[in-house]
Amino acid sequence: MSHIPQRKEKDCLNCGTIVQGKYCQNCGQENVEPHESFWHMVTHFFYDITHFDSSFFHTIHHLILKPGFLSKEYVRGKRMSYLHPIRMYVFTSAIFFLLFFSVFLTKDSIKLNMDTPLDAASRAGYVQKLEQILLKTPGDSILQNSLRRARDSGNIITHKDALAIKEMNFSLINFSDKVYKTREEYDSIQRSLPAAERDGWFMRRLIKKEIEINRAYRQDPDGTQRKFFNSVLHRLPYMLFVSLPLFALILKLVYIRRKQFYFFDHGVFTIHLYIFSFLLLIILFCFDKLEKLTNWGGFAILMVLLFLSLFFYLYKGMRNFYGQRRFKTFLKFLLVALLSLVMMLILFVFFAFFSAVIF
Repeated sequence: MSHIPQRKEKDCLNCGTIVQGKYCQNCGQENVEPHESFWHMVTHFFYDITHFDSSFFHTIHHLILKPGFLSKEYVRGKRMSYLHPIRMYVFTSAIFFLLFFSVFLTKDSIKLNMDTPLDAASRAGYVQKLEQILLKTPGDSILQNSLRRARDSGNIITHKDALAIKEMNFSLINFSDKVYKTREEYDSIQRSLPAAERDGWFMRRLIKKEIEINRAYRQDPDGTQRKFFNSVLHRLPYMLFVSLPLFALILKLVYIRRKQFYFFDHGVFTIHLYIFSFLLLIILFCFDKLEKLTNWGGFAILMVLLFLSLFFYLYKGMRNFYGQRRFKTFLKFLLVALLSLVMMLILFVFFAFFSAVIF
């Protein structure tokens, strides 16, 4: 409530309803004088800020220390003492992604290390490819020297060596079994096939996008790889938003016999879980930064404990919110964790695929 003087008139200036008390029972506007001093504006501003802070920290306190409590309170109708779940989700997710993209995600966070050695299988494929190329150009001394180095197990062969071979089919993404170097090559092969065996419109679009990405990748592996995965990462907020109703659906299916819980109730529980996850990840990323600055191994242990606490929080929240026995809740917790992991993997693949299409 503001400290602006109350109006003597009882008609609401917003909707015209006759006000019974300090607030309009129809629209909720406070019946105060419309003309206020600058001091009133300043004090009202600070009141709103401190009121938000007190509600926020009061809500955070219960959210962290009492898993499932806020969801139960909201479903029961006790809502005025706490921040609205959606408002809180928007606020915490905005803070998390702001910190994630501006502080935690640096240019070196996503980097292809081209100096890493090839594993045994990749090395064997590298040797085989060199042999095939030398059959076409037997007089190439550079390739002959590369083949000798590759056959000598005492030499280390890296991804950079593989990329140095002009004809090497080294690709970032693959939508088909065959690797095409140019669009002209792909179009030529398609024209040579019977009409029934040619790729459809969508597949042609994918293959040509693959050729474009892989060509850029061969020219600048680090830059292209970073650009592609940055594109995927910048779609994480959308992926998490899409996963919200899907996670609530998983809970709905797992607790399908609990008729007193509606889909809306599972959604509220999911939102509070995601808010806790955002807060936990902020702390986890801070510990990661501190570990890199101090080289203290204790932060790694703390990060593992924080990560495991998310699973404990989910179990405890399910136990408190749905009110079932420990063993039954634990079995359902395992099922929810498994299904949610599969769901997130499918969503990640879908959004990665989408990023590649519009790359």
